[in-house]
Amino acid sequence: MTQIIELKLCPESASDDAFIQSAIAKKLTLNPSDFHFRFKRRSIDARKKKILVVCLIEVCMNDDEVVNNKEQYRASKIDSNKEITIIGAGPAGLFAALKAIQSGIKPIIYERGKNVQERRRDIAALNKKSLVNPESNYCFGEGGAGTYSDGKLYTRSKKRGDVETVLKWFVHFGANENILIDTHPHIGTNKLPNIIQNIREEIIKSGGEIHFEKKLTDIILDNQKVKAIELNNSKKIECDNLILATGHSARDIYSLLHEKGILIKAKPFALGVRVEHQQELIDKIQYSGRLNDEFLPPASYSLVTQIDGQGVYSFCMCPGGIIAPCATDLEEVVTNGWSPSKRNNPYANSGIVVSVDPEKLPSKSPGSPFVGLEFQKAIEKKCWEQAGKSQKVPAQRLVDFINGKKSKDFPRSSYLPGIISVDINALLPNFITYRLKKAFVEFDKKMKGFLTNDAVIHAPESRTSSPIQIPRNRDTLEHVEIQGLYPCAEGAGYAGGIVSAAIDGIKCMEVLSQKINSL
Repeated sequence: MTQIIELKLCPESASDDAFIQSAIAKKLTLNPSDFHFRFKRRSIDARKKKILVVCLIEVCMNDDEVVNNKEQYRASKIDSNKEITIIGAGPAGLFAALKAIQSGIKPIIYERGKNVQERRRDIAALNKKSLVNPESNYCFGEGGAGTYSDGKLYTRSKKRGDVETVLKWFVHFGANENILIDTHPHIGTNKLPNIIQNIREEIIKSGGEIHFEKKLTDIILDNQKVKAIELNNSKKIECDNLILATGHSARDIYSLLHEKGILIKAKPFALGVRVEHQQELIDKIQYSGRLNDEFLPPASYSLVTQIDGQGVYSFCMCPGGIIAPCATDLEEVVTNGWSPSKRNNPYANSGIVVSVDPEKLPSKSPGSPFVGLEFQKAIEKKCWEQAGKSQKVPAQRLVDFINGKKSKDFPRSSYLPGIISVDINALLPNFITYRLKKAFVEFDKKMKGFLTNDAVIHAPESRTSSPIQIPRNRDTLEHVEIQGLYPCAEGAGYAGGIVSAAIDGIKCMEVLSQKINSL
């Protein structure tokens, strides 16, 4: 017999298995030696001064069989005559490939960037020498944008697919089982590359293929049907079905599709800044002054408000994290954030962004699908120019930003290429800065002490999501006009993070497996 119960425990007790065993026995009137337990869900409730850990616990009698969460992915024997071509080795592409193998179909992945090991060198050169490799960086390469920018697995996309399956597959390939339990699961940039490598090895061992430094440069159509692809402007490969999982920063793909007459559309996105506080301050605010507690993780936050009809919200909050340079081209500056698995850096950072409606943006070509993308690019280039045409980032103390005052000096920033003092009010459009300033005041009401001049904002935070959507049929997931083209995940405008992208990759492959296996 198995029961699910809830216990609300102080942080110390939630870390003490013997105490939990005793609490369960008392609650269920059982002998402690007659059962075992495991966490199903665990979250911190810090809304009141007394902090509690809310634990959903599965209690099993000792005769009950225990499910092994580390053996959740099982490959099937593939039919080499049945293939699926996948562009992109991010979470969508990799999980689509894993699902293809389970369906007996051979996946062939083409990735413009490098594998995780070689990619690491290019990221180091970007951090230390400000050298941008347009094909290998924080956004491009094996594992996608999330591999070296955190591995946060929290998603609101629970209605879109099976979140638990994605998390269990991550555990199978090396993630800690805590991601199945914690409300805001997180792997960490230091651990995710090895997991991605394990996934690659499984795909190859099962008969699939992954090819790196293979950039999609053309899609060959015949009567509105996919017939072949071109790689690196030379090699042509025939294919009938193509999963396009290129991520939110593959701007050349949008240009390619538009040039081919393949329908794309502008979509809403968000843009703003990345703010950095001392982690100790965030802990103090969120944990009612409780600091340096070994039983509590570094505190996070999630903030949202409406300013004159537009949303302003925190994005990709990184406790104990680092701000990273995430440019994908030479003449641009882009920020993002990441945390190691222990989240033990002294800083906390988060994007604070304003919702942007492309229909309200000024444009020389009204109705163009590129109106949001061009706006995004212009901001990134302007920030690059203001930072001395380098990967240094425009920065300003938070209260100075509110007051329109250029900062004279700064506390230390985690952004390795360095920061340069700029009045961000003159750098970003007024409809962005006006709402950011109002929002920071509102956020300080929710988190007293958040609005401090010891916090520094870094500009821009511009790659929250794609400003373009590649429209697809709701049921078949095929492009609305092109047969055999399956736009997938973030780059197509149908996901927003690692888990939702992986879910979308699986969904696309589920539809395709029915199509391919019926032939």
